[in-house]
Order: sequence, then C-alpha cells, then structure tokens
Amino acid sequence: MGSKTYDGVQFFVYVKDHGPSHVHGFYGEVEVIVDLLADGKVRQSDRWDAVMPPNGKRSDIRRILRMAAANAAELNELWEKTHGTAS
Repeated sequence: MGSKTYDGVQFFVYVKDHGPSHVHGFYGEVEVIVDLLADGKVRQSDRWDAVMPPNGKRSDIRRILRMAAANAAELNELWEKTHGTAS
C-alpha cells in the first residue's frame, strides 16, 4: 500500500486494487474514491460506493477532491509505483 497526506487529507493506493487508476481519499469521517484521469485531472468516481458514508459532509468531499486535484501528478506517481503502470 502507498499513501500520501496533504493538509490533513490522506490518500491511499491499495496493492491488490483494480484499475482504472484511482486513490481512496479520507478526511474526517468521509472516504471518497477519486479517479486519476490520463489528462492529469481527477474526478469523483461514478461507482455506487464512491462516497462513504453516502451522506458524508459535502465540505469534506470537496476538500478531498480539491487536494486530489492539487496533487494529481504525485497521486498518479503513487498509483504507478504501487501497481507498476498507469491503467
């Protein structure tokens, strides 16, 4: 597992996780799955479980997405280091 923390937001890439490239972002009581796009941008995954709990604070969700966007290059490197290649 690889991890990075930015301004209190923790991001994890799990070794046995699947593509496409993504990270799990945690802040407060909220987890958001963030897709790492090929163009260097990020987005909240469109999976049913992309935000846990489903009624997580919107401000926490925005904070996670903002930190992911600001650090997308490093998070992509973390995915590649953990999985060997981008997917």
